[in-house]
Amino acid sequence: MIEIKNFSFAYGKTQVFENINLQMKSGAVYGLLGENGVGKTTLLKNICGLLRPTSGICTVDEHVSFERKPEFLQSIFILPDELPLPDSATPERFFNELAVFYPNQSEEMFRHLASELKIEPSRKFKEMSFGQQKKSLLACALALNTEYLLLDEPTNGLDIPSKADFRRILSERIGENQTIIISTHQVKDVENLIDPIIIISNNNVLLNASVEKITDKLYFEYGGQQRPDALYSEMMPGGYLNVLVNNGMGESQINIEGLFNAVLRNQSTIKTLF
Repeated sequence: MIEIKNFSFAYGKTQVFENINLQMKSGAVYGLLGENGVGKTTLLKNICGLLRPTSGICTVDEHVSFERKPEFLQSIFILPDELPLPDSATPERFFNELAVFYPNQSEEMFRHLASELKIEPSRKFKEMSFGQQKKSLLACALALNTEYLLLDEPTNGLDIPSKADFRRILSERIGENQTIIISTHQVKDVENLIDPIIIISNNNVLLNASVEKITDKLYFEYGGQQRPDALYSEMMPGGYLNVLVNNGMGESQINIEGLFNAVLRNQSTIKTLF
């Protein structure tokens, strides 16, 4: 379990988080959502120990992240949005150099994922497009089989078929003892994959809830008229999407973009509901 307690972080005089508390349980794919610049990457770097909190503490399975002890490091991997790659590097070389540090890694899985994603493990990164590089690094990250996998904007640079492959491959490989955190501002790319959902903004956590709890508290109405009591409304083919407080209206299908906008625009209401 990841536990963040009384956590604050600042870059100099710029406050990014202030006294937040957050728990992430094992065996789930968390969606960490927020607009650009709100601190998603900063939070991931604190979780894996690359940054130190200004105050408070971040622990992963009771290991203090910033202490970066070997048993902690072999259980967690972060894949940044952009990663400098040597001109001579290839995906297979990159994986093999990482694999010695991760006891549960699988070269067989790496090669299988490379095949599924249509990448050549022996081809140099410098000869690949950005999207091909991204898919190669995703194959490496997944094949390390860490208990915690942190993916920062993993769908950036991927075309539409590759985004579909990413969702399929990730959903097929979710294990009970693995926790995956996907940080993104492209919320549509991870729809039907993430659960629970965390939304951050303005130095704070606005929402941390399962899809079941969200649809218990909020109702997503499709195809109706624009509702004056809606937390958020958006015109769509056939009518409007309305995000409403669920006052006994039953179950509905969550819309990630609608949820995201409803939360950002109604922060006090969301805090009261959740």
